Amino acid sequence: MKCLIVLGLLLILLAAPPANAKTVTTTEQLVAAVRDGAEGSTVEIGPGTFKLAGPLQPKTGMTLKGAGVGKTVITHTAEWKPSTKSLPDPESKLNGLDSRAYLIRLQDKAKNITISHMTLRGPNVHGAVFGFNNQHVTLHHLRIENVLYCGVRCFKMRHVKIHDCEFVGAGGRWKRGGVPGVEGGIAGGAIFTTWTTDSEIAHNRFGPGAARPGKSGGHYGVKGRGGRNIRIHHNTIDLNFSIEFPFENEQHMEIDHNVLHGAVSIPKYAGGPVPEKGRTFHIHHNYFTTSYAIEFVRNGVEINHNLFDFDVKRDGGNLISGFGRAPAPGPAEFHNNLVNNPGRGVIWINEPYNNLTVRNNEIRTRTTVTPRKEGLFALNRKSDMRTIKIVDNIVECVGLSRPLLRNEVMRGATIRNNRLTNVADADAYENAKTDAKPGLEKPLLFKCGVHGELTVDGWKTRPTSGDGKQGGDVSSKR
Repeated sequence: MKCLIVLGLLLILLAAPPANAKTVTTTEQLVAAVRDGAEGSTVEIGPGTFKLAGPLQPKTGMTLKGAGVGKTVITHTAEWKPSTKSLPDPESKLNGLDSRAYLIRLQDKAKNITISHMTLRGPNVHGAVFGFNNQHVTLHHLRIENVLYCGVRCFKMRHVKIHDCEFVGAGGRWKRGGVPGVEGGIAGGAIFTTWTTDSEIAHNRFGPGAARPGKSGGHYGVKGRGGRNIRIHHNTIDLNFSIEFPFENEQHMEIDHNVLHGAVSIPKYAGGPVPEKGRTFHIHHNYFTTSYAIEFVRNGVEINHNLFDFDVKRDGGNLISGFGRAPAPGPAEFHNNLVNNPGRGVIWINEPYNNLTVRNNEIRTRTTVTPRKEGLFALNRKSDMRTIKIVDNIVECVGLSRPLLRNEVMRGATIRNNRLTNVADADAYENAKTDAKPGLEKPLLFKCGVHGELTVDGWKTRPTSGDGKQGGDVSSKR
């Protein structure tokens, strides 16, 4: 009996809010609780809509916890309209960035801040959360919607964790001088990180908001400059550009177990340096659905165990595309992937690129809407073909025959033990057989998307919920 009483008391204590928690029910109470609250305090925010006239500025150790997504809504007054002249922001420097144009602006260098269980909504503000030089920040169970430039802006932060959030129309496209919505303008990102390290972005859902389904909504899913040791996993990103980390010398970036309906863009002039240990990017166990899937070039990249499943009616892209001119030494490895219906091709790199290995993949082409007749692999003629390997792959062209190579210089690469079916140029290179088994080294089976909502099982995809829906068998599509 005594044990039951003690257990009951423990449950009551665990369910109760922290002793230093303050529950607020009006905007005035919320502003005062954050402004006047001590470091380490918890602000419980009740149900309702809270309209701010300026940003909340949480201190070190503060927790802001709402009553739930859609129940607690933080937005702005009609009068608070930050100028858009600073958009797009400078991206890689703080000077010229309007950090007060966000609903929540963490105090500089503040640590151990948590924000959760609420909706953060525009439309007038640049974004929902901004932080500079903060550590150990956790954002979870948030819905961020309808903001001008980006949902969460992390600048020079460490140990950030963003999980179980929903981003809907959380960004936009801008031309210099604050002109919104201009095609070709510079886009923000639902999450935009600059010089962020040792962080995790997981189990988030990204969508375009008011834009038509399948359209980008004018912004990226996750956009970054200068990332180190960031893992982006188990997200579902329904934007034309899902992830972008260009220009800087990223290191130890892991992109895995995501459902990506747009490109991953990682170009760097001349490919960039390779860390002494590890990779620049490791892209694995993702489900890609757009033929323009990975924007190159980058050295020190490994791309493996992904399912690339493309529609023959959307055949405008090469799976990997590089548009630069500066020679890149590599290396890169593309292996154990399934590729269904590549459009223009599998890999096209404009600049000379060396030390590329393509092995143990299975590639199936079908006649595309154009139809595409190009070779599946195209490297610059100035690449050192002695460093290029295309080995142990299965390539099958269903319907229209296509060449493996797009130029004759590539015949100088190591081409060995590939099983080629209906490949137009199969007699143009040796392709010596070995005892190795072509194709995947082991079957492709993994869960991806928010909380593993989609199961990839070889060429098949299905919802993980076990509701009997089998999804698609991409081996027989169209």
